[in-house]
Amino acid sequence: MFELLWLSIWLLSQIAAAQDVLELEPVVCEGVYPHHLQGIATDGQAIYWSFTTTLVKTDRSGKLLAKVATANHHGDLCYHEGKLYVAVNLGEFNNPRGNADSRVYVYDAASLRELARHRVPEVIYGAGGIGVAQGHFFVVGGLPSDMPENYVYEYDADFRFIARRVIKSGHTHLGIQTATFAHHRWWFGCYGVPPVLLVTDADFRLLGRYPFDCALGIEGLPGGLSPGGRRAVRIGRVQRKLPDRGPGRSSRIAISPRKPPLILPCRVVCSAQHLLMMGHDSWQHRLGTSCKQADCAL
Repeated sequence: MFELLWLSIWLLSQIAAAQDVLELEPVVCEGVYPHHLQGIATDGQAIYWSFTTTLVKTDRSGKLLAKVATANHHGDLCYHEGKLYVAVNLGEFNNPRGNADSRVYVYDAASLRELARHRVPEVIYGAGGIGVAQGHFFVVGGLPSDMPENYVYEYDADFRFIARRVIKSGHTHLGIQTATFAHHRWWFGCYGVPPVLLVTDADFRLLGRYPFDCALGIEGLPGGLSPGGRRAVRIGRVQRKLPDRGPGRSSRIAISPRKPPLILPCRVVCSAQHLLMMGHDSWQHRLGTSCKQADCAL
């Protein structure tokens, strides 16, 4: 029997100065699901959650609006023009010889009705994550243990293969799990001990590699830099609860009442009051700075 994992997800939110502290509104994804969260997406109104074998839609308060059973393994997802695009692998992950069966499933965001399936055989180590930028889709996924770099597979709007992009990231455990393009950068969540966040520019040149956990999803929302050119990350503590509601897992997020630019589902051990400041020019250095709190994993 699983422990019920309440996963804290916190939004990157705009602030004008380092002294500002945001009020956050807790949101719990209604329901309990047998597998862990693979990724999230949003259209600004609804939140979409991929729990490996269940696709869930809630409103911003976490109230369940719809859910559908899905094939194993549904991974990270993205929202684009009224549709959800989910990275799916029906084969093996991380096998040096390939043996993946990589696809992208497309769902109507309003009803979660399946609309299409696209094969993406170029993703030979298993499709696990997907992002969208400039109308093109970028699929990420597994990685054999001896590979020193990561790969991003670009497709046009009809899922015709365009190119394989290389990230000179060094090895990350099992490749890349989650992806989003926001604020002129790519953000990639990876497993590991500690977990790793990769940040690249729009052309996949590495800007930084940080011990920061976004492996369960990372998603952008509309909104730019504040006049002060700063953002804050508020990070929540993982909370575990005895399985008094039966086997399975659920997820919790916190949403700022302001217009937050980025959602981060993070499995990190860090004080919920810890704020990580990111300035327009110095965010890379600040993100890489270790927290002095004894229970912080940053």
